[in-house]
Amino acid sequence: MPYSYITDGAEIYRQSFATIRAEADLARFTPEEEVVTVRMIHAAGMVGLEAYVDFTTGAAIAARAALEGGAPILCDVRMVSEGITRPRLPANNDIICTLQDPAVPAMAAQMGNTRSAAAVELWRPKLAGAVVVIGNAPTALFHLLNMLEDPACPRPAAIIGCPVGFIGAAESKDALMADPPCPAMVVRGRLGGSAIAVAALNALASRKE
Repeated sequence: MPYSYITDGAEIYRQSFATIRAEADLARFTPEEEVVTVRMIHAAGMVGLEAYVDFTTGAAIAARAALEGGAPILCDVRMVSEGITRPRLPANNDIICTLQDPAVPAMAAQMGNTRSAAAVELWRPKLAGAVVVIGNAPTALFHLLNMLEDPACPRPAAIIGCPVGFIGAAESKDALMADPPCPAMVVRGRLGGSAIAVAALNALASRKE
């Protein structure tokens, strides 16, 4: 065989995280935030991502406590919901993605908005105390923020806001962090995506790196 490479999965992980910790600037993060940030860097394959990662004070602690307390996890797309490692979850937490609900297309047409935004409306019965993970659609995050302008709307325990893209992604995350309705974490700018959002959730769900 012409190629020599590391074949031990555990050693690959060990060296990967050691490389990240050696190369990334993690000084500004609390220990709870650092674990999450390292996982997000690993998912992106991008040292330097840490410069775009922001947490509200205590967000990582609040999200982890909610998960340990059995909070449901609300996901904007199946790429997020399917990426969550079920054995890591501390309380067999429900994972909910409403994007494929048959009611969503008609709701989106009536709202004059995207299906991703319409699907967020279906979160209301489960939203109180939930951990929200948005890894794809800026419109989902914007619509959630609009919903939370209503004092009667249930409040999630935490929001992981990592929508990705060129239209609305940066703006939706800036809006979240400018006036956070609950503990929150984001990857600012156009960066983000389902893999990064899932990495954050999986890190919060497990105390192991």
